[in-house]
Amino acid sequence: MEDILRPIYQERASNRNTLGILIMEKKRMISPETDNFDSILLVIVKSLEEKWLVKHYEFKEQSAALHVIDQELLQEWIETSTYRRAVEWIINGRIIYDRNEYIAQLKETLRIFPQDKRELRLAIEFSKLTRSYSESRNLYETGHYLDAYSRLLRSLHYLGRIAIIEKGYHPEVMVWSQVKRIDPEVYKLYEELVRSTEETKKRVELMLLAIDFALNKRTDTCAAHLINVMSERHEPWGFGELKTHPDVSPYKYDLVSTMEYLVFKDIITVILEETKSETIRHRKYQVNDAGMK
Repeated sequence: MEDILRPIYQERASNRNTLGILIMEKKRMISPETDNFDSILLVIVKSLEEKWLVKHYEFKEQSAALHVIDQELLQEWIETSTYRRAVEWIINGRIIYDRNEYIAQLKETLRIFPQDKRELRLAIEFSKLTRSYSESRNLYETGHYLDAYSRLLRSLHYLGRIAIIEKGYHPEVMVWSQVKRIDPEVYKLYEELVRSTEETKKRVELMLLAIDFALNKRTDTCAAHLINVMSERHEPWGFGELKTHPDVSPYKYDLVSTMEYLVFKDIITVILEETKSETIRHRKYQVNDAGMK
């Protein structure tokens, strides 16, 4: 396969802008890791005006996709899990060309999964989980049990990814086969929800309790990134200040659900500050040291 694809990548390999090239080949008939293409070629470059260029090819009844990616955008994907397939391509792909061991070092960084990168990823998944869980509970309490069930499946997906990251691994595209190997306890929750013969209302009710317990157990670890940001200063934070903080930006869209959850758990305290109005107060937030375990 590599010989057939050589004309596609050879010119790029000789370009000084190219940092490295990987190939990821299809291993089974249905292959979500490669978007069902027979081969994926990932070309990482120093800079690219379009940031991410994709081309599709076909040859001898086989198909290939070429992805040319700017290194800054790739780093963003890695840190925020925006495009998980790319992370999987780097981890499992075979190096075809590597300038100054750029890809080898990238693979090693992904293997190590440094603590600061791990904390950010946990914060991102935790923010999604708190929002999804809150939506599930609201739907359950208003009698929309099928919708609550649907949101719970999503909540479990985020919980599964958290369980994987906690163990020092990057979540794969097919997350549940990975969870089954790494955290059987979380996998059992998934099985209980989808295989239970209880009526939908009862299934949702029991799973809400189980996820609440799982959330509570992981709160300190998953909230560490946000707590560290908020601990940078002694003054309370306005929500807008936190939302625009560069370190919080990757999970700003779900930040409100995380904040409300941490306020509910007494990890963050609400501080009310005066405004020009006698009846309206600014709502600000501060880490509650007594609430941290």
